[in-house]
Amino acid sequence: MEEKPENFMDFIVKYKGAIIGGVIAILLVCTGLFKVLFALVVIAAGILLGNYVQKNKDTVKETLKNFIDKF
Repeated sequence: MEEKPENFMDFIVKYKGAIIGGVIAILLVCTGLFKVLFALVVIAAGILLGNYVQKNKDTVKETLKNFIDKF
């Protein structure tokens, strides 16, 4: 019977990151904060994409032209 607590503690130690992540995910879903986080991720992706396009205009134009020509 003493093996079960040791096994349980080994399980907790081994998977504590996954357990913490799961608890945080449950809290985000229950509170609806995942919508806010998703919106922030989309905004950040838009900012990074816009910055990339601005710095690499010629490469992006050529890539888009080649992509459109394939169709």
